[in-house]
Amino acid sequence: MKEKEFINIIKTTLKSDYIGDDCAYLRDLEIVVSQDSLVEDVHFKREFMTPFQLGYKSVMVNISDICASGAKPAYLTISLSLPNNIEGDFVKEFYEGAKSACGNGIKIVGGDITSADKIYISVCAIGSAKGRNISSRKNAKVGYKVVVSGLHGSSCTGLKLLLNGKKEPQKFIKAHLEPQAQIEFGQKAGTNILKPYAMMDTSDGLMDALSTIANESGVLLEIDFDKIPHDKDIEQFDKWQDIVLFGGEDYGLVAVVPQEFEEGTQIGVAKNGLGVDVKMNDKTVHYSKQDVEDKIFNHFN
Repeated sequence: MKEKEFINIIKTTLKSDYIGDDCAYLRDLEIVVSQDSLVEDVHFKREFMTPFQLGYKSVMVNISDICASGAKPAYLTISLSLPNNIEGDFVKEFYEGAKSACGNGIKIVGGDITSADKIYISVCAIGSAKGRNISSRKNAKVGYKVVVSGLHGSSCTGLKLLLNGKKEPQKFIKAHLEPQAQIEFGQKAGTNILKPYAMMDTSDGLMDALSTIANESGVLLEIDFDKIPHDKDIEQFDKWQDIVLFGGEDYGLVAVVPQEFEEGTQIGVAKNGLGVDVKMNDKTVHYSKQDVEDKIFNHFN
C-alpha cells in the first residue's frame, strides 16, 4: 500500500520518533501537532459542497486528529491554493465555515495563499497537552477494552448517495459534508485515563483504526460487530456491513483503554495474538494487516 509505504520511508529517512501517530507529541513544548491536506477531485468535489461546508470540513478533520491524541485543540493555520477563477466570495465563505468549525475555543492564527490549477487545502492543527495523558497507537494492552465514540458508516453512505445523484436521506449527506469531531470524548480520555492507552480517529475507516492499533501494539482486538454504533437506516444499502467497517470519513474515535474508563461504547476487548477478529453473522472473521489495507481507500490507486 503506497501511502503507508511512503510514510515508513519518510520515518526511516528522518530517523524520527515523532512520526506514526495522528499527532506528533512535542513533550518539551507541551503541545501536539498535526497536518492534513484536502485536494479537489480527490477528497472533495466542488459541485457537492458549498465553500462554507468545505471550510468547515477542512477544519473539523484536523480537530479530529487533535482529539485522537487526547490533547485540547487550540490553534490552526490554513494554507489555500486556488485557481484563478475563484472569487473573493468563495474565500469569505470558506473562512466563515472554518471559523464555525472552530467554535469559541480554537483560533485560526495564520497560513498561506497561492495560485494553483485546482483547490488544495492544507491545515496545521496544534493542541495543548498540558495536564493531558497523550495517546499512542502502540499503547493497547491485553485485557484493555475497545470503545468507540460516534456512528460508523454514515459518511461513506452520504458519499455514495452524492455520487449517484441522490439527495436523500439528507442525514447521511450531512454526515459526509459536515462531520463532527468527537471533542468531548477525546477530552475525557486525555484527562481521565492515567495509564498508557491507544486512540485513533476513523478518518480512514473503523477497521483501519482497529487494525493499526492492533498491529502497532502487538495485540489481537476481538470485536462484536453487533455492538458497533451505526444508523440503522444504513442496513437498507447493499453490503452495509462493509460500509460500517470500512467506510471512511466518519471521524469517530476508537480507543483501547483500561477497563475502568467508563466513556464510549464498548465493542470488544484486546487479547493475545495479532490483528482483528470480527464476530458477525454467527461466525468470526480474522483480518490481518494486509487484509485491511487491501480494502480501505488508497490515495495512490
